Formats: sequence, structure tokens, C-alpha cells
Amino acid sequence: MTRPEDPGFENATDSTDATDVAKERDFIRQIVADDVAAGRNGGRVHTRFPPEPNGYLHIGHAKSIHLNYGIAQEFGGKFNLRFDDTNPETEETEYVESIMRDVRWLGANWEDRLFYASDYFDTLYAWAVHLIEHGKAYVCSLSEDEVRAYRGTVTEPGRPSPDRDRPIAESLAMFARMRAGEFPDGKYTLRAKIDMAHPNMKMRDPLLYRIKHASHHRTGDKWCIYPFYDFTHGQSDAIEGITHSICTLEFEVNRPLYDWFIQNLPVPHEPHQYEFARLNLSYTIMSKRKLLQLVRDGHVSGWDDPRLPTICGLRRRGYTPEAIREFNQRIGVAKADSTVDYSLLEWAIRDHLNRVAPRVMAVLRPLKVVLTNYPQGQVEQLTCVNNPEDPAAGTRQVPFARELWIEQDDFREDAPAKFFRLRPGGEVRLKHAYLIRCEEVVKNERGEIVELRCTYDPATRSGEAQDGRKVKGTLHWVSCAHAVEAEVRLYDHLFNRPLPEEGDGFIANLNPASLEALRGCKLEPSLAAARPGDRVQFLRNGYFCADSEDCRPGKLVFNRTATLKDTWAKIAALSG
Repeated sequence: MTRPEDPGFENATDSTDATDVAKERDFIRQIVADDVAAGRNGGRVHTRFPPEPNGYLHIGHAKSIHLNYGIAQEFGGKFNLRFDDTNPETEETEYVESIMRDVRWLGANWEDRLFYASDYFDTLYAWAVHLIEHGKAYVCSLSEDEVRAYRGTVTEPGRPSPDRDRPIAESLAMFARMRAGEFPDGKYTLRAKIDMAHPNMKMRDPLLYRIKHASHHRTGDKWCIYPFYDFTHGQSDAIEGITHSICTLEFEVNRPLYDWFIQNLPVPHEPHQYEFARLNLSYTIMSKRKLLQLVRDGHVSGWDDPRLPTICGLRRRGYTPEAIREFNQRIGVAKADSTVDYSLLEWAIRDHLNRVAPRVMAVLRPLKVVLTNYPQGQVEQLTCVNNPEDPAAGTRQVPFARELWIEQDDFREDAPAKFFRLRPGGEVRLKHAYLIRCEEVVKNERGEIVELRCTYDPATRSGEAQDGRKVKGTLHWVSCAHAVEAEVRLYDHLFNRPLPEEGDGFIANLNPASLEALRGCKLEPSLAAARPGDRVQFLRNGYFCADSEDCRPGKLVFNRTATLKDTWAKIAALSG
């Protein structure tokens, strides 16, 4: 069974190595290549992934990780993992640990370059003092609502704060008192003095520091003032020597402010910001705030619920790092936002698991079949190929006996003409085994079908009739005496609409049928030893993964990763 190992970019086993992306450069990679050719930054390439530890990573973050780490690998550069941890009220060590686990699982290696923005709090404070001393920042007494009102609109300039011309010495003294904890939360802020009439509202005297008497997950109670993201992010890049600050398109409006800070502070390096289109995926939401709402309100079982687009949720569902990387390579790096159809992500996992996942037999909705002419007590061990796509995967032995389980849907008492599975008097092939014919249908007192009595043709051990008769249907099966029971969870989209925010909003668009738990499923005995994270293909049913939380010895639980075929008939157009 395939295991959820960390492949690493340099050790990837899939058909498209990370360096293949360089064969057809996207616009970000072309910028980096041009910079290297021109000798900018001394020819260095240094990227980073800078998450805020206020939630779990999702597949949109995976795109950024693959882009930043991939560029560092392709150009012989360095890659940092840095936590932009500037808001103690929303950030937790749990999120830090989960992010590191997910980044590592995706194959990115930050080596010894793990940093935190909180590492730089002393430097950032000194640089804030520098701005005050040079008349480019001031302490402001406006409330949050007043700051918003004074800022103006996109068509009207803002109004200056009454404190905008506060004397430098006074701002310095008040800022020191803010740090000393003399004022309550919200009493004052530190703002940059730029231009209240600037067409970009981000440049209208942005906030640099606020008072928060809150304990930080790393610095404890050392600080009661914390820098805002915009004042922290670019300066952290500069401290770390980042050459290419790559972020998603919604930060394009922040770039002038990013540059203003770099130009007006004594930073050791001058990074540049570049934006690319974020990943939008149909039938999903990518907002950490909204994902947190789903978790806290109990709409899902947790951050690792397999219906969520979180990395831990995808991992629990059975997705592989290789499939996620292949997906990101196929969608590419664009300059304009768009929505990618979820079926392309499903294509990527099918493509990878088709090559690496062993084939096994599992009956999800069992119906008993008794072979009346098969010898009582006889058991045959049939040789089954583990994966026809991988000759090295070898074979296994599967027991065959008189009583078997087949799928309820594989029998129809009143079957239409083109129903090629089992029917009264009809004949089908059992995978790896014999041809059987249905002779009798047994029902209970409610008229429900509970058993089929069939005969087998012992001359068809190869699955083919020696007399040349043709049988179109092939069914999977499990021996009743040897089957192991399992719970199998079938997942569908969490939302009913491709764009969950439409209509009455994402909560109203939750899909009540997004999870179906089937108990009493019958699996071939080789799966008795399944371990959490094992991935397999249940013949004719799809790709499945042993649940990482609930599967254990004596209790088998499998999650459906993907069906065998795309039912939306869109994948051909999407994959070219």
C-alpha cells in the first residue's frame, strides 16, 4: 500500500519533477531569471513563505509554497519559512506546529532558516523610532472608527489627524510610554506620515503600531504594543536578505507602502515585491476566517476534516504531495484571478494514485452470493495483480470460496437491456476468478433481496469461457468467510454551489449530503493490516485512504479520496 511519505522536491517520484516547470517559465520565474542574468542582488535568489500562524494551511498556500520553494531550487537559491506573528490574540503554537508539518509534508525544506517576525520586534521598534525622529511618523489619538472616517474614500481625499503635526519629541515620549504599558488598548496608535490625499488609500498615514495588552505565543508579556502586518512584512524580508518577495494579487495595492518603508528605513537589503493570482477553487472557500467558522460552529469535524481544502484535510482524505504539486504545475502562475475547476485537482490525484496505489477488492453495500455447485469447505488462493501500471508491485493471494459478497448495485432483478452486470439467468465474470450464473433470487419477508444462488463454471478459472461465449460484465467480490469489516466514508463537495459565496452565503450553501458513512463494508483480508495513511484503489469504487485518526487494529476506517472517473466530463478541456 502506498504510504504518505515526505517525497521532497529533489526526491519526487512522480512523472513531473519540480524542475520541469522551468521548461516553460511563468512570468515570475522569468523576472527571477532576468534578475539573475543582470546580476541584480549579486546574482542571489532568496525566497520565503511567510504565513501568519492564525489557522491551518490550505491548498492555496500550497501553491505559494511550491512557487517560492521551486524558484529557490531552480535557481540555486535559498528558501526561508517565516511566521509573520504580529497578532497575539489570534495566533497559537498549535498553528505554528501544523504549518511546519504541512510545509515539510509538501516537500519544501527550509533547512536551518526558520524565522519569526517576533524575532525582529526590537529592530522594528527601533525603526519606528527612526521614522518618528525623521518626522515620518507620529502618535495618533484617533479611535479605530475615527481613523476609518478620516481616511476618506476612493473618490475623496482623507483628512489629517489632529495629531499629525504632534512635535517629534512628544511623539517619541508617548511612543516610549506606549511600550511601557502606561495606556489601555486602543488609546493611541503610531502612524506613518505619508499623504492623506494619496489615490492609494493604503498610503494615507497607515497604522504602524497598536496597543494590545496580550501575551504573545513566543515573547510572552514582554510587549504590549505590536506592529501591524504592513510595517512588519517588508522589513522582515529586508532583514533576512530576501530578494524576491512573492505574494498573491490582493497585496498589489500594498506594494507602494512596502516600497515606502524600504526606502525610508535603514534596512540592510532592499527586496522587491511581486504578485501573482491566488488560487480560487470551485466548491471551496479559501478564507482562514471562514474555515475557522466552519470548524468552531461544528459544520465539520475539525481542521483536518477531509471535506476541507486544508493541507491536513487533503492529507487525511488521501491526497499526496506529488498530486498537489502536479496540480499546481498544471494550473500555472497567472497575473489575473480566476477560478479553477475542482475536477482538475481530482484528475491530479487520480493520475498519481493510478500509478502507485495497489488494487484491492472491497464491497461497500454487500449482497450475498452462494455458489451452489462449489464444493463445501473448499478455499482457493487466487493470484491477483497488485497494480497493472506498476510491474514491480507484484501480486497477492486472495481467497475464493463458496459464499461471496458482491455489490447490491451489481444485481438487478428487472434489468434493462444494456445492464451488463448480474441478472436472473444472466452470467458475469468475477474478477481474477470464474464465470457465474444467477439461478435463484432469495428474498426476506419484506420482499427485499438478501441472497443470490448461483452456479460457477469450473472451466473458466482464467475468467474466460472455453466454448467462446462472451460475457461483458466483470464484478469485484470478497469471500464471506475471509472478509474483514470496515467503515467507509464517501465524501462529496462541502458546498452545493461552485461559488459558495453566491446566494445567501457559504453557510446556506453547505451540502447536507457531503458525507455518507457506510458501515459493515466487506474488504478482502489483505486489508486487515492496513495502517493509517495507506492508500489503495478499491476496484470499481475509487481511490481510498485508511483514516489517519480513526483507523487502527481491529477497526478499519477508509475515506474515499476520489472516484475512478470524472463525472463532470470537463477534465479533457481542463488538462488540454
